[in-house]
Amino acid sequence: MPPKSSLPAGAALVLVAGFAVLFVGGGARFAIGLTLKAVVDDLGWGRSELGLAVALFQVVSAVCMFLAGRLSDRASPRLVLAGGLLVAGIGIGAMSLVAAPWHALVLYGVVFAAGNGAASLIPVSVMVTRAFPARAGLANAAVTAGMSLGQLVMIAVLAAVLVAIGWRSVFVWLGAAHLILLPLLLGAIRGGGAARGEAHTRRDATGLSIRQAARTRAFWALLGVYAICGLDDFFVSTHVVALAQDRGLDAYLAGNLLAVMGLTALIGVMAAGAWSDRAGPLWPATASFVARLAVFGLILIDQSPVSVAIFALVFGATFLVTAPLTVVFVNQHFGSRHLGGLTGLITMVHHIAGGLGAYVGAVTFDRLGGYDAAFVLMLGSNVLVMALLPLLRRPRGG
Repeated sequence: MPPKSSLPAGAALVLVAGFAVLFVGGGARFAIGLTLKAVVDDLGWGRSELGLAVALFQVVSAVCMFLAGRLSDRASPRLVLAGGLLVAGIGIGAMSLVAAPWHALVLYGVVFAAGNGAASLIPVSVMVTRAFPARAGLANAAVTAGMSLGQLVMIAVLAAVLVAIGWRSVFVWLGAAHLILLPLLLGAIRGGGAARGEAHTRRDATGLSIRQAARTRAFWALLGVYAICGLDDFFVSTHVVALAQDRGLDAYLAGNLLAVMGLTALIGVMAAGAWSDRAGPLWPATASFVARLAVFGLILIDQSPVSVAIFALVFGATFLVTAPLTVVFVNQHFGSRHLGGLTGLITMVHHIAGGLGAYVGAVTFDRLGGYDAAFVLMLGSNVLVMALLPLLRRPRGG
């Protein structure tokens, strides 16, 4: 009887710990978009100067996600997550002290990026997939919902903090949230039943290595799809608040628009997770990119406040759809033995492309006075995705 009860308790602990990490990390990751206009206006920077820090963040965090995935294949993901929380808390909290662009490059682009990359969806996904192998799509969607709720709850609260006491306090509170979560996660690490389950799963797993997977069409199609997904994601999340303010919304309403995107993201990610368990990951991914094509077309035609709000909310519903699908795609095409490394590599490409998207948006605005050229680029890239998705059909016998 004890062995039967220890597995559900350990699995529940995995979900709670993963959800909490992504809740805090999800809120923190979007704070730069919330504060972008306030920071550059206060310090007299161009948007491209802070955009460069965001681009560096994407590259560093992406590399660290890949390394965290490799470590999660060999050790406990919980230890990887704990170290990441500590580093991320120090980096984001110290952002309250920035006075020059290079400070943001170091603190946000390197320190916070390294911690956020380690305490990320990759080790959480590996941990959850090992605990729920038969329901990986829905279980990963449940923890990924932590990112959506973090965006909804934390950004709403931080928008009020921003208006009431300034952008520096936003970063102080985010640093504190990471450090408060750390002892709770360290307590969760002591869950021996779950840890034994992870070790057993690692021993029994089979599948392709990164080198072997790279010989398949599906591998390169996944990299292309996730690169374009990242390009869209971080262009929008970095600039949508500033775009809304440019079109007449005040700072509080624009900030809450980003927060409500977290609610639509929650709906989208849970629907995609359940759908992928029934029909595979390809259909929810395809629906997500069709919706993106529609709203990028809309925003090129009309940028009134109403259209900006529709764009933000519909895009928000697609924002996290591919996140829980990554491990499902990898498991379906390549097996689970190197799940962390392959998932980390694909997510690394996603985030590096995301850094490019954030920077392109900033440079486009500074040089052309608006985001239209960037919107054209995003629309064209999503057309390319529609050509790549058929290559990700379920393998025969899968």
